[in-house]
Amino acid sequence: MNIDPDSNRRPQIVTRRSFIQTAGLAVGAIGAGGIIPCSAANLAKAKPTSDTLVKTLYDSLNEEQRNKICFAYNNKLRLEVDNNWHITKTMVKDFTKDQQAMIKDIFMGLHSEEYADKVYNQVVSDSGRDGFDGGSSIAIFGEPGSGQFEFVLTGRHCTRRCDGDSMKGAAFGGPIFYGHAAGGFREGPKHEGNAYWYQAMKANEVYQMLDGKQREVALLNKSRGENGLKTVALTGKKEGLAGIRASDLTHDQKNHLRKVLGDILAPFRKVDAEEAMKHVEAGGIDNLHLSFYKGENIGDDNVWDVWQIEGPNMVSYFRGKPHVHAWLHIRQPENRK
Repeated sequence: MNIDPDSNRRPQIVTRRSFIQTAGLAVGAIGAGGIIPCSAANLAKAKPTSDTLVKTLYDSLNEEQRNKICFAYNNKLRLEVDNNWHITKTMVKDFTKDQQAMIKDIFMGLHSEEYADKVYNQVVSDSGRDGFDGGSSIAIFGEPGSGQFEFVLTGRHCTRRCDGDSMKGAAFGGPIFYGHAAGGFREGPKHEGNAYWYQAMKANEVYQMLDGKQREVALLNKSRGENGLKTVALTGKKEGLAGIRASDLTHDQKNHLRKVLGDILAPFRKVDAEEAMKHVEAGGIDNLHLSFYKGENIGDDNVWDVWQIEGPNMVSYFRGKPHVHAWLHIRQPENRK
């Protein structure tokens, strides 16, 4: 594992290839009458998902490639997470063009249609002149198709996972990371052009709804800081976490907190977002704690750049200083069968 220092480099735009989406368009089903053209409905059903593409990618690897990026499923490297790292030394650019197209399509498919391009452009921008292909590395744990596998893509401001729901009870297949340095290493208080700053604006709307006594509980000085996987360690605690407990919020405030959770999950594909929200609800919305950090504020504008939502089975830690780093870990509650 190679941890790289944060950096500020200029973007290189990479054109998306459509190799996988167009594969098989001319092939239909063979029946008694010969070849039957595929209908639009059949094509939609046959469209590969990120999970099935991992199997296609795995099957395309030669022995040398497998020796470099394939590991046993229980390898401890699988669940690592950090703000700027490469899980292996093998970059996307080191694969064949068709394999590169598959890797990109796996990544794009992990995100919602609304945000996929925005998220991809963020990775391209934050990777500097290396772009997505030169700034991202991958690894595959276990054997896709066996019921136990995980694909992990990493780089600057990016840790994404695809596991075909192999890891039961873990949203996204484990902890993930996303971030953006849109206006240089040190962003201004408005974070112009940042792909994820909208999440902080929504969270700050909850703060504005708090009364004086509630703000005293919610507004703290310094946040937890960043320390790799420990940053998103789950405590299992329902009480005594940092900030104000959701059970102490009004009905309207609590509903807005739910909307913030929806905004946090909006960049990701529907199946992952729904699973994550199901686990949060199972852990109890009342058990969530919301906190803001005045000691890490940019511009002294009382729009809090650093905040977090934490419950017994989730951590969403948003560090917007000097630019956006966001950590997310959501699991099924341990006491749920």
